[in-house]
Amino acid sequence: MATRGHAVPPAARRGLALQRAVAHALAPLSTLAVVGFLRFGLRLSLEDAEATRSAYRRIWRESRAPLLVCANHLTMIDSALVAWALGSPLWYVGHFSALPWNVPERTHFASTRLRRALAWIYKCLPIVRGGRREDVAGTLARFSWLLSRGEAGLIFPEGGRSRSGRVDLENAAWGVGRVVRGLPGCRVLCVYLRGDHQEGYSALPARGDRLRVRVAEIEPKSDLGGLRGSREVARQIAAKLAQMEEDYFRDRQ
Repeated sequence: MATRGHAVPPAARRGLALQRAVAHALAPLSTLAVVGFLRFGLRLSLEDAEATRSAYRRIWRESRAPLLVCANHLTMIDSALVAWALGSPLWYVGHFSALPWNVPERTHFASTRLRRALAWIYKCLPIVRGGRREDVAGTLARFSWLLSRGEAGLIFPEGGRSRSGRVDLENAAWGVGRVVRGLPGCRVLCVYLRGDHQEGYSALPARGDRLRVRVAEIEPKSDLGGLRGSREVARQIAAKLAQMEEDYFRDRQ
């Protein structure tokens, strides 16, 4: 189980505690910098932001069980977009554990010293998708340990940006299922986020786009063991996101 103490060595736990402390100290500036870039650099806006944030605050308050946010993936800054949709910079400063940790692709987000530093202060645990199984397992163990300690986490079940522009059920990554199954009572919050002009995958959303957000809490389960069980849980999460996607397009017609 990912939450067992021996899964994350003491030195790694101390490193995570230091990372969190520094990230929290810098949060008043770092969160404002991101929101400034999204609002004024890219001129993005959120539809019904207060309703979405109110729902997240309610879900965050109602239980101390681990909380994993699972979202669709279309741009390289989706983790920032999801965090922005769920809470304001001021609220995150006062509720820092609610600002989700995430596991971005190392080659894209931690390939230089500057990128590694930025990933560190933005609560990232870079991972090499398709890398050595023990390395991936180690990163997921640290991620799961943080969730077991009351931190929120964010994972994209598809593993990478959807090349079709739609939720890809066939490529649901087993890692998200492993995290959920390794955390007793883990809550899963599905978030579907898409800009009005987002036709397919891209590095950034279209400048000036309006982002629409849907949230839904689910309890994925499987009676299967091992990898098959993890894949089944991952598929259930991806299926929920696919359903939310269909609702999104139906409502736009």
